[in-house]
Amino acid sequence: MGSRRALHYVLKVWDRPLTAKFYRELLGMKVLRHEEFEEGCKATCNGPYDGKWSKTMIGYGSEDGHFVIELTYNYGVGEYRLGNDFLGITLQSSQAVANARKLSWPLSEVASGLFEAVAPGGYKFYLEEKDQPKTDPVQKVTLAVSDLQQSIAYWSGLLGMKIYNKDEAKKNVLLGYADNQCKLELQDIGGPVDHGTAFGRIAFSCPKDELPNIEAQMIKEKQKILTPLVSLDTPGKATVQVVILADPDGHEICFVGDEAFRELSRADPNADKLINDAMAADKSEEWFAKHKMQKPSA
Repeated sequence: MGSRRALHYVLKVWDRPLTAKFYRELLGMKVLRHEEFEEGCKATCNGPYDGKWSKTMIGYGSEDGHFVIELTYNYGVGEYRLGNDFLGITLQSSQAVANARKLSWPLSEVASGLFEAVAPGGYKFYLEEKDQPKTDPVQKVTLAVSDLQQSIAYWSGLLGMKIYNKDEAKKNVLLGYADNQCKLELQDIGGPVDHGTAFGRIAFSCPKDELPNIEAQMIKEKQKILTPLVSLDTPGKATVQVVILADPDGHEICFVGDEAFRELSRADPNADKLINDAMAADKSEEWFAKHKMQKPSA
């Protein structure tokens, strides 16, 4: 399992300008890629929608060595309902804390030197007030589960993640594929996990040849497969193969073939301009206003 890598987490957004400000100016991330699509994704990357959408990858460096955020924007959706499934992303950056103060962005100290900042859409980020590491500032993604032992059996037993720490008192576990990668923290909330309509997705890469084996294992173990092994095309870029799973609590998990993904995920030097141009050209709010309508909630 040592060749598997944690890649990104998908968040649905509906206010791109404010969202871009949070990630670029407060967190200090860089836009790595931006792509516009006229119709929905075959692997439902943008959720269960068929209309025009965009995908923006943003982070502290390329996915070859960093865990990044995928921001998906559906032009026809005005709002999503948060559930209790996504509990936050923790990153180490005193600069992000300083940026938040400079921008007068609300911060709350949840522990000594640890601050909570809420991104547009209600997504929580936990900022450790320490010097940003030379490796990846993104430390962990925390997701809610309803039965910790069942989740450990799935994520460690079936998906092969190493257990880095388990806290019986706090009912959580820290997992990962490598010491130098972003970790996955699972927190038992003692009840059902509600994904709302804003539900996200975590992505990992593995050698392409492992994908059929992952799919076959899930079939054998009678686990849920949301999207059987499929090829996804991006115009002018590499075609990647993916399989989408769901854990016992319904968290979506994407495994993508590493070889093609490394080519697809190369940072685009024009990415900043592309998202800026797309935001400037977005007339969806005006269209709905002209027709005396509000963008529907998901």
